[in-house]
This record gives sequence, C-alpha cells and structure tokens, in this order.
Amino acid sequence: MSAPECFTLAITVRPEDIDEQGHVNNVVFLRYVQDVATAHWRARALPADQAALVWVVVRHEIDYKHQAFLGDELVAETWVGPASRRTFERNTRITRAADGRLLVEARTLWCPLDATTLRPTEPSAGVRERFAVPGTLER
Repeated sequence: MSAPECFTLAITVRPEDIDEQGHVNNVVFLRYVQDVATAHWRARALPADQAALVWVVVRHEIDYKHQAFLGDELVAETWVGPASRRTFERNTRITRAADGRLLVEARTLWCPLDATTLRPTEPSAGVRERFAVPGTLER
C-alpha cells in the first residue's frame, strides 16, 4: 500500500497569533491544524462533495514540541489515515520553514455531516477514496 498524499499549507505567524509569553498560543496551533485540513478538503474534494458534506472534529490529540514566534514562516503538512464508518483520521505536522524544526504533531478524528441535516452520514466512495487510507474501513 502506498503512503497517502501529503498536502502542504504555508502559514506566516501574525501578531494576533502571539500570546502573553511572546510565542504562538497553543490554541492558535490548533487553528493551524484545522486550517490545513480545511484547505486540503477544499483543494481535493469535488464541488458536489463539498456541497453535500461538512466536517466536525470529534477528537484532537496534539503534541507541542517547540515554540514559534512572530513572523516565522511555518509549513503545515497533513495526510489522511484510517477511516471507520463515520470517523476519518487526519495527521498533521507543523514545522518552521527556516530550520525544519518540528513544532507540532497532531492526530484528529473528523466526522462527516450531511450539509442539510447536520447529522452524521457516510460519505461517497469518492470521498472515502480521497480522504482515507485504502482498505481501512472498520465498523
């Protein structure tokens, strides 16, 4: 089985991302994790799938390794993992572009919702093909 595609998003640390300690706030790193996931979805999902589904987080696991500071250029990388009927794993790594230092690693479980009813739903085979590791469906 081949490794899943890695999607990358460049992020520049802005003044509003900085906390009282002078570095990127942990909650902001969590926003970056969500930003790269959303960007991946918008870049790779078909328009019909984007219209039919919205995603909610059901679990975040995040390890903060090092700090980032105002003006730092960051690289957020995300790739999909296994999926069950209604949860899809996504992994994220955030590094500093200048030195490649690992800042954050995260694992997130997302649940697809029907965009009209906002109830959990099973996405199409095409969504599963693009956003889950093949052959990992667990009941």
